[in-house]
Amino acid sequence: MSDAIGIKEIEAAAERLAGHARRTPLLSSPLLDEIAGRRVFVKAECLQHTGSFKFRGAWSAISNLPKKTRGVIAFSSGNHAQGVALAAQRHGLPAVIVMPQDAPQLKLANTAALGAEVVLYVRGKENRDEIGERLAEERGLTLIRPFDDPDVIAGQGTAGLEIAEQMAGEDVGALDVISCCGGGGLTSGIALALADRRPDWSVRTAEPENFDDVARSLETGEVQENPREDGSICDAIVTPRPGKLTFPILKRLCGPGLVATDEECLQAMAIAFLRLKIVLEPGGAAALAAALFRKDQIEGESVVVVASGGNVDPGLFASALQQYGR
Repeated sequence: MSDAIGIKEIEAAAERLAGHARRTPLLSSPLLDEIAGRRVFVKAECLQHTGSFKFRGAWSAISNLPKKTRGVIAFSSGNHAQGVALAAQRHGLPAVIVMPQDAPQLKLANTAALGAEVVLYVRGKENRDEIGERLAEERGLTLIRPFDDPDVIAGQGTAGLEIAEQMAGEDVGALDVISCCGGGGLTSGIALALADRRPDWSVRTAEPENFDDVARSLETGEVQENPREDGSICDAIVTPRPGKLTFPILKRLCGPGLVATDEECLQAMAIAFLRLKIVLEPGGAAALAAALFRKDQIEGESVVVVASGGNVDPGLFASALQQYGR
């Protein structure tokens, strides 16, 4: 199935997204370059609709549904939830979103505000996949998976097309593209796009420490699981395992995975705010944290960092600035 997703599907998704998704900016700062020891470019997907890249995949999938679709359902800790809720609203479709009860309050509130029905579950004790599939069958809804969906992967891949276009005039030498990674939809989509546009670049994943299932899977060549789903502030990119569709793509196209601690993600959030004037959530800052604090594990002369989301509760953001915003 993953072989059926390629550049043609990503280009088709880009056509469906035209006029609906934002073309997010590519930001830079000499102060970031100094910390990282190389040139750093930040793809600010935190400025996408609903505050994350997830709107791309949600719109790509929902805009490609049959006209007879009764409604959609999704499961998410918050970013996919909001992307699906907004895309469904703009298509005139009802949306049901299954979310963990410990999801950030901002994400829960925003999802409901976008008109979706929110169904809560207990992370680590209940299975969101089973809940989503059951409700989809009971209510006749179409399930929009957060990463294991060809149209979702294609939609996320449009960020890769933009990166290639935006970097076209830059003389950067060997380059690593680092993407925050949960189930792998964003990273696999970007990797597919760049395999066509810039096959000389390396694509890397970034995950939270102790929740690095993708990095371990890439190292062993077999799917590895996280022993638990709670315990990291990087809720947006904590998943049990890589996706069935995404992992073959990641295995084929990506370099070794990178890992950042929660504290490094908080520090990266503060640096991004002070130097670039953007707001990141912990999971959305993992790639930047890896670029800044795992520099010895990066071979490229330059890096493009995908800042994947900015939906952070005010209290946590204030804490990051208080600790590291000096």
